[in-house]
Amino acid sequence: MFRRLVAATAACVLAATVSAADYVAGTHYKELSQPVRTANPDKIEVVEVFWYGCIHCFNFEPKLKEWEKTLPEDVDFHQSPAMWNELMALHARAFYAAEALGKLEVMNGPLFEELNVKRKRLSSEDELAELFVANGVDEAEFRKAFNSFGVKSKVKQADARARGYQITGTPAVIVDGKYLVTAKGGYDEVLNVAEFLIEKERQARSN
Repeated sequence: MFRRLVAATAACVLAATVSAADYVAGTHYKELSQPVRTANPDKIEVVEVFWYGCIHCFNFEPKLKEWEKTLPEDVDFHQSPAMWNELMALHARAFYAAEALGKLEVMNGPLFEELNVKRKRLSSEDELAELFVANGVDEAEFRKAFNSFGVKSKVKQADARARGYQITGTPAVIVDGKYLVTAKGGYDEVLNVAEFLIEKERQARSN
């Protein structure tokens, strides 16, 4: 499905025609005044900036994960936690601790559910440790990762990236460090615009 959509979009671009698949800067996406460096310049990067406590991120997550499976080899997708306050920074540390321990896929669901379904705040290291232990992670290993220099460094980097992306809310999707998707038509439109921008970058790189 994704490959057919890419082919159709490419045909529209090459034919210089206007159709429902064409999206407009300033309406459906924003061009960042200062591009943000991507992790791998050899690939087209797509980043979702999110927060575990955001109900929209929680609802978007299943659709986003299914979409991720359709992405071709030249696209590098990953998530980056947002943090506008101490609580969000704490949850960002939990994200990177899970990543460092190789438990991100295990912990993503429980972290989302605790905050959005069970309405818990997870406002301390102890509460987070309890959740990690309940999902099979050794407590000492969690605390070591959670308080490690590497995790704290990644949190700072993620905060700097989010500022560079000029996001005003979550979830936010950024394509190749250049475009912030601002589509208001729901999750499907956000992903459609992201696909449009991926193809836009692909075409630019081939010229």
